[in-house]
Amino acid sequence: MLDLLGRNWWLILLRGAAAVLFGLAALLLPEITLVTLVILFGVYVLIDGVFSLAAALREKGRRTDWWVVLVEGLVGLVIGGAVLGWPGITALVLIYLAAGWAVATGILELVAAVSLRKEIRGEWFLVLSGLASLAIGVVLFLQPEAGMVAVSWLIGVYAVVFGLLLIVLSFRLRARIQDLESGGERSP
Repeated sequence: MLDLLGRNWWLILLRGAAAVLFGLAALLLPEITLVTLVILFGVYVLIDGVFSLAAALREKGRRTDWWVVLVEGLVGLVIGGAVLGWPGITALVLIYLAAGWAVATGILELVAAVSLRKEIRGEWFLVLSGLASLAIGVVLFLQPEAGMVAVSWLIGVYAVVFGLLLIVLSFRLRARIQDLESGGERSP
């Protein structure tokens, strides 16, 4: 798993940056229309799915655990495609799609963190992002009637926190891989 994520640290960085940008837009523009939020969310999830797929496919023949990132990417593509395919969907459906994606992503990130626990110090960043994903998913499932401004802020905060955690993780992975490639034996 360290190889899979470490060699693709820049994809994790891009995922984090996309999440932060999406989150800031949701926080700074809470009054945007439902259709705009739907499209923004769909594009973000689709981009996140593409980055996950790219990372997984680069490692397909090299690692046995590449499928975790592949499944995460496929979930992102399906949810993002569904959102963009039906931009006039209701706020309730959007909330449930976002909740389902967040729960699935959270579970898969926790699986990846378990695989990393013996290979890298700081895997707790992935655990935190997985727990954040699960928490937002559960909140959205339990409170679907929340107003769009509140949902926009909730999704925005989640996306910024998730993105920042991925950015930190990407730099830690890059440093670990560079250390291993230079022959260093720094502890994980």
